[in-house]
Amino acid sequence: MKAVQLSATDGPSSLALADVEAPTADPGTVLVDVAYAGVTFPELLQSRGQYQMQPPLPYTMGSEVAGTVRELGADVTGLSVGDRVVGVAGTGAYAEVMAVPAASVLPLPESVSLASGAGMPMNLLTADFALRVRGRLEKGQRVLIHGAAGGLGSALVQVALAYGAEVVAVVSTQEKADMVADLGAQHVVFADGFKTEVKEIYPRGVDLVADPVGGDRFTDSLRCLTTFGTLLVLGFTAGQIPEVKVNRLLLGNISVAGVGWGAALAGRPKMVAQQWESLWPHLSAGELDPAIHTVLPLHRAGEALEIIDSRSVRGKVLLDVNGDGSATAATGT
Repeated sequence: MKAVQLSATDGPSSLALADVEAPTADPGTVLVDVAYAGVTFPELLQSRGQYQMQPPLPYTMGSEVAGTVRELGADVTGLSVGDRVVGVAGTGAYAEVMAVPAASVLPLPESVSLASGAGMPMNLLTADFALRVRGRLEKGQRVLIHGAAGGLGSALVQVALAYGAEVVAVVSTQEKADMVADLGAQHVVFADGFKTEVKEIYPRGVDLVADPVGGDRFTDSLRCLTTFGTLLVLGFTAGQIPEVKVNRLLLGNISVAGVGWGAALAGRPKMVAQQWESLWPHLSAGELDPAIHTVLPLHRAGEALEIIDSRSVRGKVLLDVNGDGSATAATGT
């Protein structure tokens, strides 16, 4: 089968299309005929050897997929060949066939396209884990979301709105501001001077800050929190890992919570399905529909990672693996 493999950790240029042996349906796994694969920021880091999970080279890249069930491994129940599904695993999505642990294969509502589905698993499950599990979001609370136009940021916006929150979206350009406004964010502010604008909107501050960006905005994010508020740390796309002076936490009665969704899965085999169950009513109602920035063919996977690296993304970058071509994007392909 055709697959995109990483052969060195020299960045996106190290990816290449190759002919490899197709995976087998081992016990507890599901083989998925891949229609679309999602492209994620951790995969950009993997291409440079900068991610905490770095498989031996060479390997087939990609962590999230949408397609149809090809074959079921022994002891797998609840699925049938031909079912439309999404799935998530550490590697293997940039390929015509992917082997996915059965616990991480999820049904897709008929109302959701396979292209949209490919943009869901990593981002929606991370957003749900951040807001509902780690942040204990309650209806009517105020949530400040950094990087709100990116793949994860836009998922955070949609999940927060679906759970009844008021959203302040932080973006860097007018195009991104227009996008998150279309998603339904009640307030949109620009990254430069965001603290002043947030305090004008909510003088007493926000209940949660969801931050996948990090960098030099961290301290001002703490200053945006109301009493008993929490800053959720989801990543560091800005490249710099910030430090916190804990006296700020003491004086403000505020918290900082780490959000490591992948790490939390260890030893919790039912967690993904439980999260999907929480999201299902909103998926079925069309409230969670990822914006698609662009769709590229499989052999252009390296270019897809370069687009992620440009920080110009509005929504999700996808790879069209089977040449379906039905996905539409906010920008051209």
